[in-house]
Amino acid sequence: MGKYLNILRCAAPSCSSDQSDKCDQRYTEGCGARLEYNRQETFCRFGRFGRTYEALEARCPDYVEPARWQQAVEDGRRFLAQWGEQAAALGWTTGDLFGLHIVPNTPTPSYRRLSRYDETGLIWLLRGRPVVALTDATAAIQNAASSITVYRRDNKPALGPLGDSLDD
Repeated sequence: MGKYLNILRCAAPSCSSDQSDKCDQRYTEGCGARLEYNRQETFCRFGRFGRTYEALEARCPDYVEPARWQQAVEDGRRFLAQWGEQAAALGWTTGDLFGLHIVPNTPTPSYRRLSRYDETGLIWLLRGRPVVALTDATAAIQNAASSITVYRRDNKPALGPLGDSLDD
């Protein structure tokens, strides 16, 4: 899979035209399918989300399964290549895209950061599915069965104020 991503990167427009001649020198195989690349180019290509993506790719966050992290890295690369500029223009933040629940001081043994949907960014929820439309408030995700899942940037389900109850 890595060699195909390398080919796509070489064909994709980069920040300066003289970089395309050096494509084979910039990308080398790393651990498994992970590719090493020029930091400046990543930041340039992915705009304001470049540094966050680079941090995500560098290491698996605590309390996230490695398979989910690897999938998020692939999904993040694909999303930012296709939708990164539009997401930035529409006001999406790095938290909206890559956010995770903040680890409590003493997490339980069963704690998983991705269990809190209201704190989870879009990239973590893609799981290999493509985004087919993006607005300032939503992202439409294409499912395998040709149905669409709508991710809402705001207005995610969350608990109400402390003491709020249906019994009141």
